[in-house]
Amino acid sequence: MSKKYEVCYTDEIPAGSRLIVDIAGRSVGLFNINNEYFAVRNSCPHRGAPLCRGLVDGIVTGDTPGQFESEREGEIIRCPWHGWEFDIKTGQSVFNPHKVWVRSYPISIEQNKSVPAKAGSAEQDPSIETYPVSLEAVSDSPRSKLYIHL
Repeated sequence: MSKKYEVCYTDEIPAGSRLIVDIAGRSVGLFNINNEYFAVRNSCPHRGAPLCRGLVDGIVTGDTPGQFESEREGEIIRCPWHGWEFDIKTGQSVFNPHKVWVRSYPISIEQNKSVPAKAGSAEQDPSIETYPVSLEAVSDSPRSKLYIHL
C-alpha cells in the first residue's frame, strides 16, 4: 500500500519546470507539463544517472526523409549521461516502451484549507498574560498542495 507524502505547493513548480526532491530515501523528479503534474524516479535504468537533471524536450517524427516535425514538446526527458529518452507522463522509454521504463509515481493535489488555530495550554498560569491568536488565509484563494504516493 502506498503512503502519501506532502511535497510542495503547486505554484512552486511553474508550467514547464521541474523539482527534484528526496522522499523516503528516493530521489524523485516532479514535472509540471501544461499544469498537469507527473513524478518519475531520478535514476536512469541504464547506468543510474540522475535522469531528472537531463534535457526535457519532445520527439521528432517524419513521414519521409528530410521532412520532420517536433511533437510532444516538454514531455520527454533525456538522460544526461547517455541520451536514453523517457516519457515523463508514463515512465516508458521512447526506444523500447515494452521492456525499458523508469518508475513513475501517482500524484494528487489537494486544496490547502485554512483552519483557525488558537494558542493555549491545558494548564493556565495566572501570572502570565495571554492573548488569543488565530491564523487567517493571506489570499482569497487557497493554495493547492502537491502530494506524491510512494
